[in-house]
Amino acid sequence: MADFTEIEVKLGDGYPAYARYWTPDALRGAVLCHHGIQSHCDWYAGSARRLCEAGYGVLQIDRRGSGRNPTARGHAESADQLIDDARIARDTLLQHTGLKQYHVVGVSWGGKLAVRAYLDHPEQCQSLTLVTPGLFPLVGVSKDEAHRIGVAMIYEPEARFDIPLNDPNLFTQSEPWRDFHATDPLTLRQCTAAFYLASRRMDKPIAKLNTAPPVPIHLLTAGAEGIVDNEKTIGFIEKLGWKGTVVTDYPGAKHSIEFDAPEAFYADLVSFINQCQPEAT
Repeated sequence: MADFTEIEVKLGDGYPAYARYWTPDALRGAVLCHHGIQSHCDWYAGSARRLCEAGYGVLQIDRRGSGRNPTARGHAESADQLIDDARIARDTLLQHTGLKQYHVVGVSWGGKLAVRAYLDHPEQCQSLTLVTPGLFPLVGVSKDEAHRIGVAMIYEPEARFDIPLNDPNLFTQSEPWRDFHATDPLTLRQCTAAFYLASRRMDKPIAKLNTAPPVPIHLLTAGAEGIVDNEKTIGFIEKLGWKGTVVTDYPGAKHSIEFDAPEAFYADLVSFINQCQPEAT
């Protein structure tokens, strides 16, 4: 049975980030997973396990200040720091697998990070899987809150503000998963002003994705989505015109597809990555 080893990943500034490496019985490829703004490794253990069972070494890393990382909760210094964290996570995965190439899975806000990191470091990436990616959000802070965050960015960058996604009904129709979201002590509820600024500064360069080397992209959308704009997201990805682009929709699912349609989601996730993974010779 697929299982993981808990490891510590030292980020560029020495931050000790919690991560899980899933070791397959027979190594076929490597997959790096980036979670959403509130989530952590536990949310996506099911998909990591299924990828591992399919032969992939999988690295799940809790973003600095989230999940099982208690230091500087909800904080990041800059967009560059977050992108460098993704690069170090990639290098860690390749060290564990001994491979030279890898696939990326980014969920929600992690989809934005996956795209932004790919722009800076496209080398070695075999495919991008973007699950309800946070490229065009529908939900954001109020104007008043945005003003307070803007002031804090100047005078108190580590001041914390609520993440406007604390309604479990935005994520899933599954009652057990709604209860999990509402009570999970590791789910991130607040971010600092500096993190909000870092996240915002990741947005504009994403429009330049069409200048990056093309790779196969799998965009997975939720038909009952309430957090991101499906129409804009699909239009953006399809306009790239990259060979191997696939869009898969789950009509009855909310934002966290893995919670609402797990078996279909796992099958589609593995199938796409298998198609992008050349057979060993």
